[in-house]
Amino acid sequence: MTVIAGLLYIGITFVGVKGLHIIGTISVPLFLIMGLWVAGDAASTTSWAEIMAYPGNNGMASMSMGVGLTVVIALFIDAGTVSADFNRWAKDDASSIVATFSAFPFANLIAMLVGGVMTAALAVPDANPFGSDNMFGYMNAQQLTWLSVLAFLFLYVNLGSVCAHCLYNSATGWSRIFGSNMRLFAVILGAIGIVIAATNIWAFFSQWLSLLGVLVPPIGAIILVDQYITRKGSKIDTDWRGTAFAAWACGSVVAFIVEWYVPQLSTAISAGLVGGLAYYMISAMAGKPRSA
Repeated sequence: MTVIAGLLYIGITFVGVKGLHIIGTISVPLFLIMGLWVAGDAASTTSWAEIMAYPGNNGMASMSMGVGLTVVIALFIDAGTVSADFNRWAKDDASSIVATFSAFPFANLIAMLVGGVMTAALAVPDANPFGSDNMFGYMNAQQLTWLSVLAFLFLYVNLGSVCAHCLYNSATGWSRIFGSNMRLFAVILGAIGIVIAATNIWAFFSQWLSLLGVLVPPIGAIILVDQYITRKGSKIDTDWRGTAFAAWACGSVVAFIVEWYVPQLSTAISAGLVGGLAYYMISAMAGKPRSA
């Protein structure tokens, strides 16, 4: 099933932005409707007082605010830093702003609330979100044939939307780096992704979130500092900017130190702050940038 799904996702990406648009148009309404239904139906099995008093499990109840912030930020930080890959197709600035605000924080908030409310309402001991203890498993557990079929289609469309967008991002970036074709890299990277996915890589999802919290936040912070402070109003004039990579390294190194030695703090916020500050200082020492 992983191979079949992967081939379908490669096909969607191969079509390009139009393919992403089609699957997104189907996925978003489905997720909104079915997600709210799952949260509401699960909440009806208990009281809101018990939901709000849910202590968590697997040690999550003792999670510090810093770790919680890292997990939440890491869930969408990679998408946040590459949103421009999609928004450059927007017809105007207003459309881009509406699309971005719809995703962050609106859609992201709904997704988190659906999972949180469902988990707290069911209070499953030793919950396995990568098994049946998720909204798809909840729908399938109702033992209604039509709902199970819908859950199956919902699962593949929802994952397909995310996977196709991620594959498009990577194929676009690597094809530009190597001066090649996006569709060629979509096939190559998609094939690599299928092999990796078939190895049960999702079992390391929590560790992956921690890694994202270390490596990705400096990228977003550096882009913000670059476009709003150090090079305000400028445009892309080179494919490689060494000062940005140096600042990214500074932010990531500090994030690794925080991750290992000060775990109660937020790795993601530490990485972003240090990365942005380092880029500002390095840019200042490098001299005044050329205007657009």
